[in-house]
Amino acid sequence: MHHRTSLVRPSPIRLLSALAVTGLLLTGCGGTAGPAAGTSPSASAAATVPEAAPRIVTTYDGGIQVLDGASFKVLGDYPLAGFNRVNPAGDGRHVIISTTEGFKVLDTGVWTDGSTHHAQDPAMTDIVFPTSKPGHVVRHDGKTILFSDGTGEISIFNSADLAKGQPEVQTHKAEEAHHGVAVELANGELVLTLGNEDSRPGIVVLDKDGKEIARNEDCPGVHGEATAEGEAVVIGCQTGVLIYSGGTITKVASPTEYGRIGNQAGSDESAVTLGDYKKDKDAELERPEQISLINTKTKELALVDLGTSYSFRSLARGPHGEALVLGTDGSLHVIDPDTAKVTSSIPVVGAWEEPLQWQQPRPTVFVNDHTAFVTDPATNTIHAVDIEAGTVTGSGTLDQTPNELTAVTG
Repeated sequence: MHHRTSLVRPSPIRLLSALAVTGLLLTGCGGTAGPAAGTSPSASAAATVPEAAPRIVTTYDGGIQVLDGASFKVLGDYPLAGFNRVNPAGDGRHVIISTTEGFKVLDTGVWTDGSTHHAQDPAMTDIVFPTSKPGHVVRHDGKTILFSDGTGEISIFNSADLAKGQPEVQTHKAEEAHHGVAVELANGELVLTLGNEDSRPGIVVLDKDGKEIARNEDCPGVHGEATAEGEAVVIGCQTGVLIYSGGTITKVASPTEYGRIGNQAGSDESAVTLGDYKKDKDAELERPEQISLINTKTKELALVDLGTSYSFRSLARGPHGEALVLGTDGSLHVIDPDTAKVTSSIPVVGAWEEPLQWQQPRPTVFVNDHTAFVTDPATNTIHAVDIEAGTVTGSGTLDQTPNELTAVTG
């Protein structure tokens, strides 16, 4: 298979002066509530396990299941109507569920207490963040950041506080409600998208006191977020990406007039983020065969020809920053982000085609430590892949057709 790369130098941009953001509010609200259903009992009340016990969470039409990370045995099944999305909360234990009522919290039942590992039955907690149109969930630097598409409200809390019940939340408000995303950096700066129902033009950066320090509106169709080594934040556009690093926003333009990067995966182990790449603006559903690699240090964008298409649930990162893409050829392709070369292709599932509706099930990959979990809805199976060895180390059959997929480390 032939893999080709090309480099694109960044185009110059003009940064607007820092202005006060009308309607952008910084408030503190909420407080700790009583213990949530399913929160941890004392360590002595749960089983002690010899090592971390990863657990997997899958959604299906009508509910959510928690699986054992080694045997794939169903440990918990929770009926939940509607199309539900799942993301790790960031504490190695809880999972955030985006539901029709808002963000709900699932306790997978595994956690560490110092150097001791514990496990109990999973449980749906009574922790909830009510909102309309719950959107992106970002975990970064010990914080969980929730973005409400319906209200433009951003809720931020310490991920570890979920073990105690309803966490104390700091809230921010975007200028207007839109399908957006936000990430809070270690120094308290907040990077968030701009937009409304009609357009999403770019991003704004606030300091820890809520004052605007940077803005860029040269990012039509802004979508998605990834954070690279050194807290460089990359936001996708229909014409490239915006990189926020060291107090400056840089636009890196796509090599084609329309070059949409809307889904990304980052790693603390790499200065390069992995993104999709679509260049047919008029396609009902483009099935691209190129991926993008954005170097946040050199501000260069590389395209890699995979020779196979993929979907927005195909992108992941390995334990050493490897870029991973689950192709419609059924293989997990491993890419060196620094050289933009495919180093190996691991056969995992049968060939598949991305469905027209984005909510429909399709093979999905999620990485937990050194293992990539891959689901195959066509056969109701799940597979564990050792990324470094390049082998499938285990497989299981599910009693429901898997849709969304996530996992926790325990």
